[in-house]
Amino acid sequence: MHVSVVVPTLNGRDQLAASLDSLAAYAPDAEVIVVNGPSADGTTGMVRERDDVDVLVEISARTLNVARNAGVEVADGDAVAFLGQDLVVEESWFDALRTGLEDAHVVTGPTHQTLQGGMTTEEAEERDIANRHVTYFNGRNVAFRRRTLHDLDGFDEYLETGGARDAAHRLGGFDADVSWTPEMCVRREYEADGGVQQRDWRWKYRALAYRLVKNYGLRPTVVHRTLAHAVGDAASAARDVLGGEGTPTGWFGNGRDVVGGISTGTSDGLVARARDRDRSRNPHGLSKRADRAVARYDWR
Repeated sequence: MHVSVVVPTLNGRDQLAASLDSLAAYAPDAEVIVVNGPSADGTTGMVRERDDVDVLVEISARTLNVARNAGVEVADGDAVAFLGQDLVVEESWFDALRTGLEDAHVVTGPTHQTLQGGMTTEEAEERDIANRHVTYFNGRNVAFRRRTLHDLDGFDEYLETGGARDAAHRLGGFDADVSWTPEMCVRREYEADGGVQQRDWRWKYRALAYRLVKNYGLRPTVVHRTLAHAVGDAASAARDVLGGEGTPTGWFGNGRDVVGGISTGTSDGLVARARDRDRSRNPHGLSKRADRAVARYDWR
């Protein structure tokens, strides 16, 4: 089985270098494709100086799903894997990937994170939604059979976040097997950056409403799941306010973002559902455009 590994990157030169080093060490037979865009930290020069990258694709968009699809466009493998720029593969990763795809359409595995007190990992996450069994996967450590990616029409480029979860719902729509393989593990080293990443509540709920409505329509299950998420987040934010870690003004502002995100996502989801009625449910997919790349360096 010939495997292509797509590594999307954006302003992560040093992390990307470590990721590529691990692929060279543990997956030397893989075709490595870096999709860069638009970085301003010297990533292009670093990649072009390496002899273990097969293709470098430069794109102008900052959206992860555009980068993923741009990588799929140039991949030659019978299978296509996706790896996060800040992740390094472990020794068992490549063999587990190929073995897993012998029986499953998609294979994924855990992310180990090294901490001062030890190491954390993940477990498989599954849900039954509207008579559909959904197995979620980490979009930064996953491999697909090429035919399965074709059936999905790649990733939905409307989404700035939640593209992997949307793909998981669509895979469940045609009963694709998603295998959780502990040996297909990657590692992220602990890095204390001293900052706290702010959550974009509007896009979180825009993406949630969009993918649920697009895949299932406006049914009670969809409404219930969306509201349950919103109530849970509202309660958590209220506890932060009471504990002095937030402000009432911020709580109300976040609430407006949640309502606005749900409204926009629901509307756009209905439009998307009407535009693409086949099982791929992907009106913004791989086949819908051919202008992602602004430059391409192919050393194959």
